[in-house]
Amino acid sequence: MITMDLEQKARNVAQLWMDEPSVDSETKKTVAAMLADTNPKLLIDSFYKNLEFGTGGLRGIMGVGANCINQYTIGSATQGLSNYLKKTLPGEDIKVVVGYDSRNNSKTIAEVTANVFSANGITVYLFPELRPTPLLSFAIRHFKCHSGVVITASHNPKEYNGYKAYWSDGAQLVPPHDKNVIAEVNVIKGFGQIKFEGDPTRIKTIGPEVEQAYYEAVKKLIPGKESIKAQSDIKIVYSSLHGTGITMVPECLKQIGFSNCVVVESQKEPDGNFPTVESPNPEERSAMQQALQMATDLNAEIVMATDPDTDRVGIGIQNDKGEFFLLNGNQAFALMIWFILKNLNNDPRHYIAKTIVTTELVDTIAKALGVECVNTLTGFKYIAELIEEREKDRLFVAAGEESYGYMVGDFVRDKDAVSACAFFAAMAAVAKDQGKSLYDWLKDIYVEFGFYKEGLVNLVRKGADGAAQITAMMEQFRNNPPAEFNGEKVIRALDYKTSAEKNLRTGEQTEIRMPKSDVLQFYTEAGSKISVRPSGTEPKIKFYISVNEKLPNREQFESVDKILSTRIQQIEKQLTQ
Repeated sequence: MITMDLEQKARNVAQLWMDEPSVDSETKKTVAAMLADTNPKLLIDSFYKNLEFGTGGLRGIMGVGANCINQYTIGSATQGLSNYLKKTLPGEDIKVVVGYDSRNNSKTIAEVTANVFSANGITVYLFPELRPTPLLSFAIRHFKCHSGVVITASHNPKEYNGYKAYWSDGAQLVPPHDKNVIAEVNVIKGFGQIKFEGDPTRIKTIGPEVEQAYYEAVKKLIPGKESIKAQSDIKIVYSSLHGTGITMVPECLKQIGFSNCVVVESQKEPDGNFPTVESPNPEERSAMQQALQMATDLNAEIVMATDPDTDRVGIGIQNDKGEFFLLNGNQAFALMIWFILKNLNNDPRHYIAKTIVTTELVDTIAKALGVECVNTLTGFKYIAELIEEREKDRLFVAAGEESYGYMVGDFVRDKDAVSACAFFAAMAAVAKDQGKSLYDWLKDIYVEFGFYKEGLVNLVRKGADGAAQITAMMEQFRNNPPAEFNGEKVIRALDYKTSAEKNLRTGEQTEIRMPKSDVLQFYTEAGSKISVRPSGTEPKIKFYISVNEKLPNREQFESVDKILSTRIQQIEKQLTQ
C-alpha cells in the first residue's frame, strides 16, 4: 500500500534531480513525466530510496532515479568510494581495477566508473572487453590494487544491472568499509560534486597476461591429472548463457587438458537481452534446457552453464537411466567437497567454509574426514573475510553456497565459476576413470553420510510495496515463530538479527557470534532446518528447507528420496499458506 509520506519523499528527491544543473536534459524530461503522472507508482519505485550496498553491492533496475542504476547513481557510488579510498589511504598512489559483464550498458557504466576514479587522481586498470567477475578479484591481487569494481547484476533478469565493489584483498566490501562508502556517498549533496571528466593518462588497459596467470593458478590446484589425461576426450557440454564465461571457461578446460568441450552455439554470443532464456540463471532448468538437450543428443559426460558474470555454475549429470538432470547447489557442493577432501593431504590447519543456509551434509562430510567446516553469513564477502582473518595460521581449502557459488583455493576471493567448471570436469574424468559416474558418487555419499535433501521457496515482492511486505513477513516469523513444521516440533531457534539462539527444550539462550543479519533459522526434533531471509540482491524473501534421513543402501535411494520430497512439500505448503 502506497502512503502519502512515501510519495512525498519520492517527489522531493525527484525535484532535487530537476533542480540539479548537472543532470542532463533527457533525464530531466523523464523525471518531469514521472512527476506529472497521476499514478505515482513508477515515481515512488524510482525515487523512494537510494540504492544501498547489500550482499552483492549496488544492484537495481536500469533507469532514471535514485533507486535505479544510471550514470548518476553509479557516479555517486564511485565518487563516494574514491573519497573513502583517499581518506583511508592518504598520500598513497591508489590503484583500482574496473571490469564489466555482458549486460546492456555495462561497458558504458564501466567507462563512467573508470573516468570518475581517474578524475580523482586514482590509477585505473580497465579490462578492454567483458570478462568474468572472478578475474577482477584475481586482478586486484595480481596488480596489488587497493580496490576494484565490476559492473554486473549477476544472474538477475535483463532489466537489472549493478556495481560490485571490492577491497584490496580481492573480496567484496564488508563492514565497516561498505557502510563507510555509503556514508561518503550520502554527504554528496549534488551531482556537481562528482568528477565525471576522466584523466586518460591514469587509465591503463589490462592485457592477456592476467588471464594466463589465472589459468596457471587453477592448474596448480586441480587433482586427478592422470585421470584427466586418460579421459581427456570426454564430452563436456558448456553454455555461457550469453555471458562472459565464453571468454574463459572453454580455454581453462583446454589448458587443464580437456579436448572435447562442445559449446552451445545459440547461447555463445554475449548479449544483455539474453534472447534464448527467460532468465540467465543456471539455477533454473529452463535456462539450461538447450545445454541439457545437447548433452542428451551427444551422450555427454557432464553439462555446465554459467551466469552472465560467471560467478555461478549449474551442473547437469546423467542418472542411472541415462537421463540428464540438474544438480542443485547443495548436491554439487557436497560432491565437490567430498572429491577435494578425499584428495587432500592431511594437515590439521586445513579448513573449508560454507554459508549458514547451505546443506549440513557438507559439515557432516568434513567432520568425518577430519577437516573443520566454518559457517558464515550468506555472501562470499564473509567467506573472504574469514580467509583474511585466518591466513597467518590456517590453510583454506574451498568454500561454497547453495546458490551455485563455489571457490577453490584463495587466489580469487569471491565465488568463481571458471575454476569451478575446471573442478567439475576433473571430477567427471576421475569418476569415469574409476568406472563410475558423478551420480554413483552422489549415492555413495548419501549412503556413507546420510541422505540430505533441500528445497527453496522464493516469494517475489517488487517495489516499495514489496519491500514493506517482506519486512512484515520477517517480523511475523520473528515475533510469532512456528512451534512445529509438518508435525516436527521446533527445538532450536536462531535469530541472527538479535544474535540470539534459544534452546526451546531447556529455555537456555546463547549468543550467536556472527555479524548481525536479518536471518531466522529453526531446527526440528527430526533434524530438519528451515531458514528465512530477505534476499540482499533481489526483491524477494527466501525460505530454505533441509531434511534428512539415513540411506541404508543404494537400492533404497528412490524410496527415501520420495519420503524426503514429501516432507519438503508439506513444509513448503505450511510456509506459503
